[in-house]
Amino acid sequence: MSFEEEWAAERTAAAHRASTRLNQLPGAPGPSAGGGADLQVRQNHLGAIGHAAHQLHGRLLKDGNHARTDTTEAAGGLTRTGFRTGSAMATVQETWAAQLGTLLDACAHISNHLDFSAAAHAKDDEEIRASFAVSKISEYFK
Repeated sequence: MSFEEEWAAERTAAAHRASTRLNQLPGAPGPSAGGGADLQVRQNHLGAIGHAAHQLHGRLLKDGNHARTDTTEAAGGLTRTGFRTGSAMATVQETWAAQLGTLLDACAHISNHLDFSAAAHAKDDEEIRASFAVSKISEYFK
């Protein structure tokens, strides 16, 4: 069988497998079939992740800088005595401080965003509950 014949056969088989089916129920339930939710978020999940990010932020704030003073003093001492290692150590300290700041900002952002998300979803849920209650009441006035 030549390449062209084999390629034509594969295209024909693929066309039969990939047909569009409209106006009918999905065959099997699943995330792509629309039968079930593929994303579920619960307040306790958001709270646990936000709490962990807040704790990590606190620990990094406390422990991330514990060697800053000693490293800065050592870098200064080495530089004053003519060692090139002093400037390298200062560069390491500056890089560490910058990366620590970035990580602290990320932890704070995660924690704050999850707090905001939890509050926003709680507000949305309350509005939905209220609209259902109003729609039930309005049935009696018809």
